[in-house]
Amino acid sequence: MEDIENELSDRDRAIYEWQLNVPGLGEQGQVKLRNSTALVSRIGGLGGPLALSLAAAGIGKLILVHGGHLRPDDLNRQILMRHDYLGKNRVDAAAETLRQFNPHIEIETVAENFTEGNAADLVERADIVFDAAPLFEERFLMNRECVLQQKPLIDCAMFNMEGQVIPIVPGETACLACLYPEVPEHWKRRFPVIGAVSALIANIGAMEGIKLIAGLSGVNLNRLIYFDTLAMKLQKVKIVRNPDCKICKKL
Repeated sequence: MEDIENELSDRDRAIYEWQLNVPGLGEQGQVKLRNSTALVSRIGGLGGPLALSLAAAGIGKLILVHGGHLRPDDLNRQILMRHDYLGKNRVDAAAETLRQFNPHIEIETVAENFTEGNAADLVERADIVFDAAPLFEERFLMNRECVLQQKPLIDCAMFNMEGQVIPIVPGETACLACLYPEVPEHWKRRFPVIGAVSALIANIGAMEGIKLIAGLSGVNLNRLIYFDTLAMKLQKVKIVRNPDCKICKKL
């Protein structure tokens, strides 16, 4: 963000009093959160809970990226939405909910999805990107631009009762293209989803990003965090950079 402040206000201390007691966070980590800009794309079943958790943590600015209008079949999982916004832009509903929840953060809305035409500009505006898009084409664009611009990326995905989170730091970790050189065969835009599953994966992603921004230890670099909610089983799978990756091999 443009206006960097190195101390918390009395209002900040009052709002985040309990959070400031987290070991390793303190006022210094909270200042880092407040002075950071996070981009979340998209803000549906995954991105909505994720954006809410970032707002609760005191991120300074949120950029919400999501095209299209709210439909009835969004309402089982998109917790930032409301019935009276049916047929209206999702980002407007999300922004209103977040502003009511935390009026002290800045929110910018972009009522479109990631494309070749806007990807570079969108990533340039942020300090960290949270990828919650259902389409690999969009995820690949975010990954490419984050690698090119040396911005951290938290890739979040879920399907049915399972989900995964990959923290990506260009030059230090494998990127998304190292794991998925091409769009996986048989991948579908529409898939089974329960709201509680997407919210759980979203909050794992939010915590990985919060740790990165605030300088907390324990970020799962070069690990794919996998959660099976049916068995309630969490695994961390080691991943390695592909030396022939067409996106990050030059870093």
